[in-house]
Amino acid sequence: MSLRPPIGIVLSGGGARGAYEAGVVAGITEVLGAQADEPALFSVVSGTSVGAINGAFLVANAHRGDMSAQRLVDVWTQFELSKHLRVDLKSLMGWQGAFTFLRRRKGSQDLAEHFGRSLLDVRGLEDVVRHAIDWGRLHQNIDDGLVLGYVIAALHIGTGVTTLFAEMAPGHIFKATNHPRRQARAERIEMEHVLASAAIPLLFPARRVGHTYYVDGGLRFNTPIAAAIRAGAERLVVITLRHDLPVRATTVEDQGYAFDAYPNLVFLLGKLFNALLLDPVTYDLQILERFNRLMAVLENAVSPEELRRIEQVLVESRGMPYRKIDTLVFEPSENIGVLAGDYLRAHAGFWKMGRFYEWLLARAADAHATWEADLASYLLFDGTFAAKLIALGKKDALAKADAIKRFFGKG
Repeated sequence: MSLRPPIGIVLSGGGARGAYEAGVVAGITEVLGAQADEPALFSVVSGTSVGAINGAFLVANAHRGDMSAQRLVDVWTQFELSKHLRVDLKSLMGWQGAFTFLRRRKGSQDLAEHFGRSLLDVRGLEDVVRHAIDWGRLHQNIDDGLVLGYVIAALHIGTGVTTLFAEMAPGHIFKATNHPRRQARAERIEMEHVLASAAIPLLFPARRVGHTYYVDGGLRFNTPIAAAIRAGAERLVVITLRHDLPVRATTVEDQGYAFDAYPNLVFLLGKLFNALLLDPVTYDLQILERFNRLMAVLENAVSPEELRRIEQVLVESRGMPYRKIDTLVFEPSENIGVLAGDYLRAHAGFWKMGRFYEWLLARAADAHATWEADLASYLLFDGTFAAKLIALGKKDALAKADAIKRFFGKG
């Protein structure tokens, strides 16, 4: 009986929307009836932003066949807005940067852990990442070969180059790319790497890794599909956090995007985060499908010698040959921004967290504030809202039960 080819999981970024990913993974383990004493479902884990956090949890639990999916669900449902969504006035006003400057003037060589101004206090999220993930076990699972590779993306703020941090099992390498705007670094991935990958600009401060600073990798590489392939995955489960509807309208006015007045800041931030963190996903999947179709045609249309020459050109141009990659894609069957707006309207006045939050949540709860609700959906680190996204993810996975069984060879 042949061994199953390495299956990778690719986890997108999207702030609090990441609870959906936990729901999908829980649904997959339920469909397959995964047991703790079986091999882990995924041999390669690739993530960006909140996907890097979820990915770290899965790697740290790869010694279990179910990858402790239910415990990941529990982590998400324990979030509280009062702890995990707080304004950091010191950072926002730049005081933290001023203190760092004064320390340096006094001769200190220490670099600040955080860099620059940000809206939110990161300590609550740091506590979750520190305590929910067993970092020692994460490294052990990779050293033992239970996971072949764990790859996360972060954007270097000095050069604008996307850095792919890759921790690989013994005997396995991450095949580096020739892309001029991407750089691979093989090293042990620690908490600061993951928090750097999740440092959404404006919301969270840049993070120091070594002697330099990084921000959210999703700004240029939100769905690291290629990274999972370069780490050795031969089949991919891809979880996106964008709900796409067919566009039937022919003009922006018909689509509901005409305005009588200039859009407000919250609206613009919601659209900005959608464009940066969610829009590239569909394009990446389309490119993968095009290459799959192209290679299928070439394999049937050219001689083996000509095919080898084509593969050699691909190796020279992209660092590795191309191979057909089967994918199983999950995306929300409902619009998460709409769910966030409905949730906020149902809980209007429930949170007492200060004037800024009351203003933001009130804006997002407005029935016509589509993009404001989108912004809120990135920030709603609230256990009850997370439970709704988890339920949606699990429902979407169960709806693909037959496809899941076939993909994992259990159909």
